Formats: sequence, C-alpha cells, structure tokens
Amino acid sequence: MRFTKMQGCGNDYIYVNCFEERVDNPEELAIKLSDRHFGIGADGLILILPPVNDKSDAFMQLYNADGSKASMCGNGIRCVAKYIYDHGIISKAKRETSIDTPAGIKKISLEIQNEKVIAATVDMGQAKITSEIPEEIKIDDMKLKFVGVNVGNPHAVYFLEDNPEIKNIFSWPDSKFNLEGSKFETHKRFPERVNSEFIEIISRDEIKMRVFERGSGETMACGTGATAAAFAGFKAGKLNSKVLVHLRGGDLKIEIKDSQCFMTGPAVEIFSGEI
Repeated sequence: MRFTKMQGCGNDYIYVNCFEERVDNPEELAIKLSDRHFGIGADGLILILPPVNDKSDAFMQLYNADGSKASMCGNGIRCVAKYIYDHGIISKAKRETSIDTPAGIKKISLEIQNEKVIAATVDMGQAKITSEIPEEIKIDDMKLKFVGVNVGNPHAVYFLEDNPEIKNIFSWPDSKFNLEGSKFETHKRFPERVNSEFIEIISRDEIKMRVFERGSGETMACGTGATAAAFAGFKAGKLNSKVLVHLRGGDLKIEIKDSQCFMTGPAVEIFSGEI
C-alpha cells in the first residue's frame, strides 16, 4: 500500500489515496501505522476517498491513533485539499475545492505557489455552544470552568485566567504539561469523549493553545480545537472576531462571521512511501 505523510502545524497524519488503494480494516491499520516506534508514526490515518455525490471532489475519513473515528479535522482537511490538487485529482485551474466529511461538506480556498498548495482557508461551518458560558466541572478534585463548543466534533475550552488551579502548570512551548489528558477526555460530562483545549490569552486578537485530542493524546495542533477556542473566547467576550492562534506546531488564523468560522493555515507534504 502506498501512503503519503503530511502535516498541518505539526498535526501529522498518514494519507492513503483510496481513488487507487483499498483499505479493508482502517481501524486496525490506524493503530498499527500511527505507532511512532513500530509504525510510520502519526496522529492518525486519513483516507482520501472518491466523492459520494457531485457536490464534492473527495470524501475524507479520519481514524485517530487509537483506531476511533473522527468526524472532522481542520488540519487534516487542508492537507487533503493539497493532496487532491497537487496530485491531479482536481484541475490545476481550480482555486477552490469542496471536500465531504462525516460532519458535512467543507469548502476550501487554496493558496498556490509554483503549482503546489502551500496553505488553505477552510469554511469550518457554524460552531455551536454546548455548555453554559462558562460551565463548572470537577476533575481530580480540581474545580474548573470550561466552555463547550461543537465544530463537527466536541470540544471543551479551558481559559487559564478562569482556572487558577491549572494556570501554574501550563508551560509554553515546553512539553512538560502536568495534566493527565485522558481524565478530561473521558469525564462523565462528555459521553462521546471530548477534545480539551487549554488557552492562555495574550490579547483580544492572540492566544496560545495546547490541546489533548480524543483518541490521540496531546498533539502539536488541532484545527477544530483552534476554531473552538476562538469561538468560545468570542462568545465569552474575551476575544475579537479575528484571532491568531499559536500552537506548539505553528500558527492558525481564525475568523468568525456571525457563527460561521473560517480557519487559515499551512499544508505540507513530508514524504511518500510504501508499506
């Protein structure tokens, strides 16, 4: 099977072109290939599938590193857009594409340089608040506050200024982050598990973020998480409608128009191979 390794802000996935390849057991394959010691190493597996209708150019299905399915991935979909453009699945004349996902069809604008996609802007759709602003929660005897947001998948956003109990153990960009992410992910408040974002506000236009993704643990970046964080901050009156999000793997730009969210960031092909 041929594959391509790609990343957006360090959020890396293994991509398989299912216009040409067949994957029979993607859940098991995602676990095997994502292992950073015994496999290729990644945050998960993304299948680039033929579209199921004439309204999109491809269908994206993501499997996390633990084999679980995810409905949407902001960094992943930018890389899918890059792949189908760079590898000729869509016309080189195109500057926009539509990619279907379990969370619906997403429209993507392409930034081209030397006939390659270097960045993309994704219409992430409408974000929805799923909690009080904020809502209290208790984790490991810590009384915390979060804002719940759905951006095609569930998120819990923790602003450090509202959570003094975890503020002092947040370091940037050092990897010493003394929180057990699984205890946030699997809390009974979130029956489908949840992505957890921890946010340090620099200004009303700029934040730093670390993230635990359900099924993958802490990752270098999360596009839907960055969108959720900006939207939560906007709705809580902490942030403006345009926010620069610094992640451990790079920066994303989020813009909110009403409840519609747009995310802009890089897409990079690392290497291709056969396994």
